[in-house]
Amino acid sequence: MTAISPLQSIHKKGVFGDHHKKNEIDLLNISELKDLTIIQVVQYKKSEVQIESINIEGLNFPLKNSQVSANKDLRILWSAPRTWLFISEKNIIKKINEKCDFENFAITEISHSRAIIQIKGIQAKEVLKKGCPLNFNEFSKNKCAGSSFHGIAIVVDCIEDDPLTFNLITLRSFGDSFYHHITDASLEFGYVGV
Repeated sequence: MTAISPLQSIHKKGVFGDHHKKNEIDLLNISELKDLTIIQVVQYKKSEVQIESINIEGLNFPLKNSQVSANKDLRILWSAPRTWLFISEKNIIKKINEKCDFENFAITEISHSRAIIQIKGIQAKEVLKKGCPLNFNEFSKNKCAGSSFHGIAIVVDCIEDDPLTFNLITLRSFGDSFYHHITDASLEFGYVGV
């Protein structure tokens, strides 16, 4: 059985918005990221495990807000005190279970309940500023934050500075509305649906 991606019925490929007389490399790229494993890990308050001692796939848990630990296969986002999101193209739940026992951690696989939109290009921050109250002037690679975009709860994850690239994570049930908000805000700059 094949999983249906959250944006399968609405994500369009092509060139849209103000793209006349612009090079395609100067336009924003908007795509849906599919088939990612997303795991939420929460350390119980009663836990006495030193989180600094845990290493998964060569990465430590980020301990400060807005921080991300990343390598080519895995991103660990600080989500809240004692709470992290693991995002990977691999199925990493077994590795997490080996390092984070059930007596000290709640581990929840949330992949199928999320939609992820990636926006890439020099105007990406300007698009996000149109609907999100975060200060994107201070955002850089491996920073993340929970916020809202036109009232829709999102997690913003900056994965690259050059070209400027953000992964935007929202609940699957808000995926359609969020996609329309992002693409509408991108029309001014022109974008390629990838």
